[in-house]
Amino acid sequence: MPDRAVIFDLDGTLVDTAPDLMRATNFVLTGMGRRPLEMPEVRAFVGHGARALLTRGLAATGGLPDAYDVEADYRRFVDYYAANIAQGSAPFPGLVSLLDRLKDEGYGLGVCTNKLEGLSVLLLEALDLAKYFGSVVGPDTLGIAKPDPKPFFEAVNRLDLDSPRAIMVGDSETDILTARNAGVPVIAVPFGYTPRPVAEFAPDRLIGHFDEAYGAIEELFAEA
Repeated sequence: MPDRAVIFDLDGTLVDTAPDLMRATNFVLTGMGRRPLEMPEVRAFVGHGARALLTRGLAATGGLPDAYDVEADYRRFVDYYAANIAQGSAPFPGLVSLLDRLKDEGYGLGVCTNKLEGLSVLLLEALDLAKYFGSVVGPDTLGIAKPDPKPFFEAVNRLDLDSPRAIMVGDSETDILTARNAGVPVIAVPFGYTPRPVAEFAPDRLIGHFDEAYGAIEELFAEA
C-alpha cells in the first residue's frame, strides 16, 4: 500500500503530553506570581501552540498584564519544556501496536502538529516513536499552522510516496478543520485535548481506542 499515507496530530492524539505541558506552563505562571493551572484547564487550552497555551493560562489566572508581550515567557516555556519533555508524557494505549501494523503493511506515516517541529522530534525520539514517521511538520516548518492545510500537505509530500492518498487522525476541532480544508477524511479520538467533545465536529470516524483505528483506516481508504 505504498500510495497510502496516514498523518497524525501529536499532542492528545499520539501522545498524552498534558502532564509535561502543565508542568512547563505552571513553571512560567508561578514565576509570575500566578496560581498553577489544573489538568482540566490545560487539556482545554492545548492545541494552538505554546503561545496560545500561555496566554490562555494567564487569562484564566487573573488576566493578561497590560501591553503584554508573550515572547519572553514563551522562550522560558520552550526552554523548560525542552529540558523536561518526556517526564510524564506517554503514548496512548494501543498506539505502538497500530504503528507497527501500519508500518509493516507499507503505509506512509507522518505527523502534522501545532507543536514546534524541533520539540516534536525531540519528544518522538524520547518516546522511541520517531522511527515510525517519515515526516514531522510543525507550525514553524512552513511558517503557518493548522487548520491551514499546507502543513498537512507538506507532511504527506515529505513521505515521498507515489500519488499518495491520505487521511488525518486527530483529537480536536483544529484537526477536523485541517482535514476538511485539505479535502481528506479524518478519524478523531475522544481522549485528547479539546474544550468541546470532538464528536461535535463530525469526523468521518470516531474511535475510542487505537485498537479500533486500523479498521477505520481501512474503511476510509476503501470508500475513497
